[in-house]
Amino acid sequence: MNTATTRTKLLLQHTFRTSHSADDFRETILIKIGDGDLEGIGEAAPNPRYGQTPDSAEEALSAIDPELIGSADGLDDAIDKVSRLIGRERASLAAVDIALHDLHCKRLKLPLYGLFGFDPVETPITSYTIAIDTPGGIEKRIAEAKDYKILKVKMGSANDRQMIEMIRKHTDRPIRVDANEGWTREEALEKIQWLEGQNVELVEQPLPEFDLEGIRWLSERVSIPIFADESVRKAGDIPRLAGIYQGVNIKLMKCGGIREAARMIEIAKDFELLVMLGCMIETSVGITAAAHLSPSADYADLDGNLLISNDPATGVVVSKGRLVLPTGPGLGISILDEEVRTDLMIVEDRKPQT
Repeated sequence: MNTATTRTKLLLQHTFRTSHSADDFRETILIKIGDGDLEGIGEAAPNPRYGQTPDSAEEALSAIDPELIGSADGLDDAIDKVSRLIGRERASLAAVDIALHDLHCKRLKLPLYGLFGFDPVETPITSYTIAIDTPGGIEKRIAEAKDYKILKVKMGSANDRQMIEMIRKHTDRPIRVDANEGWTREEALEKIQWLEGQNVELVEQPLPEFDLEGIRWLSERVSIPIFADESVRKAGDIPRLAGIYQGVNIKLMKCGGIREAARMIEIAKDFELLVMLGCMIETSVGITAAAHLSPSADYADLDGNLLISNDPATGVVVSKGRLVLPTGPGLGISILDEEVRTDLMIVEDRKPQT
């Protein structure tokens, strides 16, 4: 086996503000895992909110001996071996998991969605994120999102109501709200009750991740479904959230990859929780990996690649708001950026697979 990594600076089309941070760029690490004949590509998009940085992600990936993967007895054993080595670095684990799934399915000459038996025409409509911004900025973002049927709006600031009112002046499209832990209990109650009249489908993480009693209290007083995001990181978190939250937001970079995300979806459904597949700011590598699981989800928020101006890859696309999966083997992605291809020493054909 052979591996190679490269660190890439992703330029955001606009400053991306949440209740936690404001960024003009993010850094991601792409990894290639090859067996001499075929190559799998994965991505680590670390987020400081979960104790991960580009430096720590890169360090974790550099610690992996290719022979560790080569000596594994199949896909699950390979992921287990890597997890024992770098499991706390969930984004890095996700990168290896994605690359190994890509390689495995290429060996089988099977699209990733086929490994799970999913129908590619059953992908959901994805939302398009509008971050915290000024009234003028919000107006521009609405215009840019004209081709998307659902908007996701970041809240958790002093101008929350002003943002929604500005959006409603221009469109009546459904909204999904993400507060990123930005409210107190009383503030959340007041704002969500007001949002009940604003065609809002759901609210993500209105309170800090550990305030489960606050979420229980809130859920008893509002009609909009409340989804866990920061409160749910792995499959083992889900049982304690049932009966408190109405849904969970599952992200590959948060949970450690495709395998854990698939487990989380199954367990969430067992506990009658709604499932959203979400993302960080990622390239089309990570977004496409998550999109292959989307036929099993109730909602999708897979737009991280749409928010950057220098995506080095191509894969899943959005048509009339709906995710359209590539049909090639594995992820079906192609790396188009020549510098990235050189860093990873990619030898596959560059023609995008559709």
